[in-house]
Amino acid sequence: MKPNLIFIVADDLGYADLGCYGGRPAGFGPVSPHIDALAAGGLRFTEGYSNSPVCSPTRFALMTMRYQYRLRGGMEEPINSRSKGSPTLGLPPSMPTLPSLLREAGYATALIGKWHLGYPPAFGPQRSGYDDFYGIMAGGVDYFSHCSGQGDHDLYENESERHDVGYLTDLLSRRAVDHVHAGAAAARAGRPFFLSLHYTAPHWPWETRDDAHLAAEVAGNLFHLDGGDVETYRRMVHHMDEGIGDLVAALRGEGLLENTLIVFTSDNGGERFSDNWPLVGGKMDLTEGGIRVPWIAHWPAAIPAGTTSAQHCMSMDWSATLLELGGGRPHPEVPIDGVSLAAVLRDPSQTFERPLYWRMRHRHQRALRRGDWKYLKVDDHEYLFDVRQDARERANLAHKHPELLERLRADWLAWEATVPAIPDDAAVSLGYSVKDMPQR
Repeated sequence: MKPNLIFIVADDLGYADLGCYGGRPAGFGPVSPHIDALAAGGLRFTEGYSNSPVCSPTRFALMTMRYQYRLRGGMEEPINSRSKGSPTLGLPPSMPTLPSLLREAGYATALIGKWHLGYPPAFGPQRSGYDDFYGIMAGGVDYFSHCSGQGDHDLYENESERHDVGYLTDLLSRRAVDHVHAGAAAARAGRPFFLSLHYTAPHWPWETRDDAHLAAEVAGNLFHLDGGDVETYRRMVHHMDEGIGDLVAALRGEGLLENTLIVFTSDNGGERFSDNWPLVGGKMDLTEGGIRVPWIAHWPAAIPAGTTSAQHCMSMDWSATLLELGGGRPHPEVPIDGVSLAAVLRDPSQTFERPLYWRMRHRHQRALRRGDWKYLKVDDHEYLFDVRQDARERANLAHKHPELLERLRADWLAWEATVPAIPDDAAVSLGYSVKDMPQR
């Protein structure tokens, strides 16, 4: 029997923000007990990555199972309000996607949460394979007013505006729970579901469930980089964790948990209040802190509990994995770049060679991870790190291994020739790079 598939994506969550990745308890107690329980009952990846250190490019990869650079919209860093009305800056409805291919394989498909892949009428979740959508179109909104940084209301059910009252994280969690209950009978009868639950937490603005009074203060100025604090940030993660706990409880109550694969990750590395230890850097950087993220897979019917894996992987690999496990097939004319991890899920002791490539127009960055080695270039500076031994990327070994540096540089350049060049008019985020995250 095909598994139900739930793909949970946090927004700007740091590598060590979760207890199961070494995160410290907050003043109120454990930050992520329910997510930690998924890891304890399943498989935790220690060297998994996102396709990009910024949000919408990773989402292009999640959806298409391909390097985001193959689409014009995927070269924005990230898509922003200037894409409204654009016929090119978004995910083309003609492009095969994970939800469209799973729907062809018999799945009911839904996205609850953040889309951030272009605006209607040219683009939208239901135009790219989702039967149902409830969430936001933009990259970030206020958690109470549900307005974007431009002041536009941005909460939708399908393509109709919703004016639901409440804290956005809770609204998304409740809708996900309702969705499980509504689809349970069909799932038990043989029509499984694919649910994308893409939270905006803990993305700015930094507001907890108790901070409704801040909504007016940050209206039209969601960046408010003078706001927030570590405790607020951790509480935001905790609110998301509570919702995931409710979702797991709903699956258990409906008798669906055993044969449901739940995958949890972040779209990129953390921002200013994140804990990325022992990694350096964060969102917008191709240092480890910008791209190495939590990856947790829980599927009692198939995944051994309490296991870990050092398998290298990135966002599009997980989408390829879900496609395979759901019995879907890539479109014959649109080959995918993602590599399925299905065999690793069933036997976490095995690993395979998986080179990973990145590029960013921001600070002219490029990176390649192959085996234990990472080639990194930032502006005009080149680095070679043994990241298995030096996850903090402190010892540049380029001068000790010039032939390896040259080989990895040539490898990256050969890959780069297979994807379109970044156009001059591609946007670069107004966000900031995090050079050194807070130390323990």
